[in-house]
Amino acid sequence: MTAEDAPVKTGNRIPLRKAPVGTFVFNIELQPQGGARIARSAGNYAEVVANNAGQTHLKMPSGEIRKVSENAWASIGAVSNEEYKHRNLGKAGRSRWLGIRPTVRGSAMNPVDHPYGGGEGRQGRGTKRPKTKWGKVTGGRKTRSPKKYSNNLIVARRKTKKSK
Repeated sequence: MTAEDAPVKTGNRIPLRKAPVGTFVFNIELQPQGGARIARSAGNYAEVVANNAGQTHLKMPSGEIRKVSENAWASIGAVSNEEYKHRNLGKAGRSRWLGIRPTVRGSAMNPVDHPYGGGEGRQGRGTKRPKTKWGKVTGGRKTRSPKKYSNNLIVARRKTKKSK
């Protein structure tokens, strides 16, 4: 059921202001009439953490807490088929049909091809921190722009593993 006064029951679609704190929601709009943007993939949901000042605070699937307009709509519950990520593709060819190319470890490459490449026998990484193929630092480096328009809507960033 999709209505302003629909009961808070799994599968119903209501405005976020009507969802009580602690409710799991999915298929969430960022702006009213903007179409669903958040928590749409298999097994995903966001949790309503607070409602105040025209904004609803949502705990996203990533762990980030974000403000969304209370007039935006969302479906109650969680997306089905949560075990989708555990499927076994079975063979290399099926991966290729999905557009996934083979993954080659950096340490198996030559020095000309990757910062971890080369050496006689097996070698450690040999650098202070993980790098991409092109030498850019990866793994824990924050990449979000400090001038991004939606920064004021984020209450708490997602938790990442501790860096040394």
